[in-house]
Amino acid sequence: MVGGVFIWAGLLKIFDPLGFAQGIANYKAFPLGMSFFPALLLPWIEVICGFFLIFGIFLKASAILLSGFLTVFLVLIVVTILRGLDIDCGCFGSLSGKADYKLLLVDSVLLFFSLMIVFSEEKAMILKLR
Repeated sequence: MVGGVFIWAGLLKIFDPLGFAQGIANYKAFPLGMSFFPALLLPWIEVICGFFLIFGIFLKASAILLSGFLTVFLVLIVVTILRGLDIDCGCFGSLSGKADYKLLLVDSVLLFFSLMIVFSEEKAMILKLR
């Protein structure tokens, strides 16, 4: 599930990098000129990690990286809500919803499942060593 969500979200952003760069700029959390580079790089990482999760390649590393992304997204959403900004999250390109409490819940669920992958993989590795 987590892998598919990140593949979908990443592909939507890959096809509209300028829109995603504007979405990043809307958070007003980074210097204005710094939104374009992450807009080009982050979607590819999301897609690659999503495929890795689905196919079980670099499972733990991919889940850790995506968990880190989700943690940063959650912090950004909380800061955005506290600052009173009424913006789209930019998560799904032109299909994005508002950066609000509903998005906090969705990203928290995704983080939960991503962390489950991290810790279940660790347990599987321990069992293989015995």
